[in-house]
Amino acid sequence: MAHMSRRTGRAPTAQLKRTPVRLATRASKLATTQSELVAAALDEHGLDVELVHVTTHGDVVSTPLSKMGGIGVFASAIRTDLLEGRCDIAVHSFKDLPTGQPLGLTVAAVPAREDPHDALVARDRLKLADLPAGSKVGTGSPRRAAQLRAARPDLEIVDIRGNVDTRVGRVRGFGGREDLDAVIVAASGLSRLGRGSDITEVLDADVMLPAPAQGALAVECRTADSRHGALAKGLAAIDDLPSRLCATAERAVLAGLEAGCAAPVGCLAKVESGLLDLHAVVVSVDGTKSVRVQAGLELPSAAPAKADDIATLAGAAHTLGIQVAEDLLAQGAAEIADLHVSKARR
Repeated sequence: MAHMSRRTGRAPTAQLKRTPVRLATRASKLATTQSELVAAALDEHGLDVELVHVTTHGDVVSTPLSKMGGIGVFASAIRTDLLEGRCDIAVHSFKDLPTGQPLGLTVAAVPAREDPHDALVARDRLKLADLPAGSKVGTGSPRRAAQLRAARPDLEIVDIRGNVDTRVGRVRGFGGREDLDAVIVAASGLSRLGRGSDITEVLDADVMLPAPAQGALAVECRTADSRHGALAKGLAAIDDLPSRLCATAERAVLAGLEAGCAAPVGCLAKVESGLLDLHAVVVSVDGTKSVRVQAGLELPSAAPAKADDIATLAGAAHTLGIQVAEDLLAQGAAEIADLHVSKARR
C-alpha cells in the first residue's frame, strides 16, 4: 500500500490549542472529496485534520468488483493502518464496508446522509422509460443490473468499472470513449462532486432500491479513541442519528441474508413521523423474480441524549433489519438469488 499526506488547507476556526488528527482515505476524487467534507466538519469542533492517502487492493486491479469480493476490497488496507496506528480515523463509503466489524475498530460517526437513490445518466437526457429497446446501459453492480432487467428487460446491460468521471464519460464522451447510451451511478457521488446536473433521472425506489447504506459515510476509529477525549467528542458531534439508524437497519438486512455485494439485494430506510420505515428487495439475476418486504420501528419522541440510549436505538434498528431478512428468506429469497445461507434458515 502507498501513502501520501497533506493538510486540508482550511483556516483554523479559533486560536485555541487544536488536536491533530490523521485521516486515512483512498486517493480517488470522490473518496478525497468525502474525506474533506468530514475534515471540514471536524475542523468546526477543534480538530486539525491531515489527510493521508492510502492505495488499496481495489484501486490497483481491474477485475470486476463482483468477482473479487467487492465489499471490503477498498477498506482492508485502510483498516490495517488504523489498527497499526498510522492514522487516527478513516472515512469510508458505508456501503463498501463488510457487515462484520473488526475487533478494535468502531464506526464512531455517520454524518448526515446524502441522497441514497441510484441515478441514471443518459444520452439526450432520456428517462429510463424512454430509452429505446436495445440501448446499452452500464453498471458494475449486480443489484442494479438485476433490478434494471426487471424494469426494462429489453435493454443491454454492460458491466463497467472506473471512477465517476470514467463511467459518465462513456455516455458523455469525456476521455474519448463514448460507447454507452446510459449508466447508473449513485446520486450521492455525483452530488458530492458537484455534478448533480449530469443526472438525467433519480430512480424511484419502486424501480430500484439502493445498496444498503448507499449515500452514507462511516467514520471509523480505534474503539479506545471513541470513548473519551477531543477526537471522541468531535466524532460524536458530527454523528447524525437518523442516518445512523437507517444505515444500521439496511446493513442488518445484508448481514441477515449473509450476502455480499455480488448479491442483488436492495434496501432503503427512512425516518419519517417518528417511524423508521424499512423496505428491502431481493431480485433474481435475470430480473424475472423478486421478493419485497416492508417493516417499521416506532422511535421515541425525544431525541436520545446519552451514548447508551443511542446504542439501544441502533440495536433496535439492527433487529428490525434482521427481521426483514428473515421475512425475505421465508418468502424464498435464498432460492431466487442463490444466497449462501444454511438450509435451516431458508
